[in-house]
Amino acid sequence: MNPALAIGQDIIGVFLMIAILLQARGSGLSATFGGDSSVYRSRRGIERRLWQFTILLAILFCLFSEVSFVKI
Repeated sequence: MNPALAIGQDIIGVFLMIAILLQARGSGLSATFGGDSSVYRSRRGIERRLWQFTILLAILFCLFSEVSFVKI
């Protein structure tokens, strides 16, 4: 495995985890079991950009994984 791909995948993985954790809604277990009333609202502003950034990071992570698998 190429070391540059491994380092890139690690960096993208860390940023992906941070982006996912920043999207947490609600607090406590009530939000987990349906206590959150804002389930069907649209994303706006920075929340939308964070959501798009998370999708981009997930796609990049998958691409890095595929390339490292193919380049054995």
